[in-house]
Amino acid sequence: MSFGPWQLIIIALVILVLFGRGRISEMMGDFGKGIKSFKKGMADEDTPAQAPPAQIPQQTSQPTAANEAKPAAKPAETGSANGGS
Repeated sequence: MSFGPWQLIIIALVILVLFGRGRISEMMGDFGKGIKSFKKGMADEDTPAQAPPAQIPQQTSQPTAANEAKPAAKPAETGSANGGS
């Protein structure tokens, strides 16, 4: 049993009525994204595994001009600051 062009058109119209134009285009967009993701995954599999990137040495904390410009914190005064008795 083969489908003729008129039968395919009727099937397409029924599907269009059931799902609506927006839903069909959304499904086709998702389908296209899935194919693109699949192709990207296959391409990633074909490339040889590269060595992990070398670690960047961490900087030592050296005083900078901005740090030197900050005044030192004063120690808290105790005793007669309130006119102690």
